[in-house]
Amino acid sequence: MESQVLEQIFHQKITSLLDEESSFGQILFAGDFYTPPAFSYQVNFPRLELVLAGTYHNQLETDDHHITEKILLPGDAVFVPPNCWNKPSWDTDCSVLSMLFGRRQLGLSMVHKRAGEESFYDIQKYSVQTSSGFAIDNILEALNALSRESPKKPMDKLLLKALLEYSCMLLKRPESETHNRVQDLYQGICIYIQENFHLNITRDSIAMRFNVSPNHLSRLFRQQGHMTLADYITWVRVDRAKFMLKKYNFKLAEVALRCGYKEVNYFCRVFKKKTGKTPSQYKISN
Repeated sequence: MESQVLEQIFHQKITSLLDEESSFGQILFAGDFYTPPAFSYQVNFPRLELVLAGTYHNQLETDDHHITEKILLPGDAVFVPPNCWNKPSWDTDCSVLSMLFGRRQLGLSMVHKRAGEESFYDIQKYSVQTSSGFAIDNILEALNALSRESPKKPMDKLLLKALLEYSCMLLKRPESETHNRVQDLYQGICIYIQENFHLNITRDSIAMRFNVSPNHLSRLFRQQGHMTLADYITWVRVDRAKFMLKKYNFKLAEVALRCGYKEVNYFCRVFKKKTGKTPSQYKISN
């Protein structure tokens, strides 16, 4: 029942945005030319952030490769192609709808923040199973390509509308296709790990976040993912480390910290075990 309520909430919110299409404001595109600053958001899937209320302050790259502060207002959006980054400040009153387009899931979250308060006062999250080979892949690829082009108008708003329309369709697919509670839970946890791999996440903290027992969480990953939870977290972290080693000139300690490892020696041991190479060897060979 809770899953159906969340589906309705997100469907109604996206539908209302489409109904107010004429009020779409600026659409910004994030870049990845520069090294992302600490605490920025960067994942290997496309993301879309839509401002619902308040002012949303962000640091990101512009088309001319300058890092700048942008103030987004209701109706404004940020499209973040894979491996690009943005850095919200979260120090103002704002409400933001975020959409993450993963390989097998669409993750949605709606957060509400008050100025002067450390944490969000309301967070709603929901995920929908998806598959590759559908029109949404082409819409996302078109947005990824548009991020590298200029001018972007009017294609940016047309593609944004198409992406939101398709997302609405995914949310309203027949119940038999979408409402497998176990798979929804598994996909939601995968999205959470992909977004928070740099933090000190553990089996207990994830279980508490999703209101399940640690043992149930472990069974879920063995049954749905055919791997342990620890192996999945490690896979996400090592995959991100490989990207950072190829893309940026971080010191190993910085790579380790940005991937959730406090000890650089431990990070190096894990990396070599999973890839057969030390981080330094991997960087040289790539």
